[in-house]
Amino acid sequence: MSTAPSTVSEFLSWAEARLEPPRAELIAGRVVPVAPQPPEHARTRFKTARVLQHALTAAGLAGETFTGGMLVPIAADTAYEPDVVLRLGAPLVGGGLIVTDPVIVVDVAAPMPGANGGAADARAARLAGWFAVASVAHCLLLDPVGRKVTHHARAAGGDGDGDGADHGRLVVRTLDAGQLTLDPPGLVIEVADLFA
Repeated sequence: MSTAPSTVSEFLSWAEARLEPPRAELIAGRVVPVAPQPPEHARTRFKTARVLQHALTAAGLAGETFTGGMLVPIAADTAYEPDVVLRLGAPLVGGGLIVTDPVIVVDVAAPMPGANGGAADARAARLAGWFAVASVAHCLLLDPVGRKVTHHARAAGGDGDGDGADHGRLVVRTLDAGQLTLDPPGLVIEVADLFA
């Protein structure tokens, strides 16, 4: 490809043509490299994927978790790479880089020296992007330093349009201990296990 990719489809073709696919996201038509991660970030990612996969098995549900490298299409010109993504159903086949049906997405907070309003705006846009994907029921934002998880979930009960979902409304809570129920799909995890 002679020009930079500007759509998710072009980005996937560009990334898959590389000998080693790049760690990057496509945001509003721009290729944005994913920053290297410190060890604590990588450990938290791994532990979270393991905890979620164990909860899937304990619940008797078919599904799989991925850590990094997989992309979730948000819009025609945007695809994010979550730190962990959980989907339900049979395992994905083929060599693709995308998960089109995520149920749970996880972002692990990276230390942001001198974080400013721009970082907060980027996090808010990313959160809105995750919930623009119809299958996403939960977004977990993990803080490995503070050992806290902020759980964003679609509100239950419906908004009267008959589909059972309350579009645009999220229930948000921050936990540093105890159990976290992720329903759907019906998983229960211990918050401490995400950081153990």
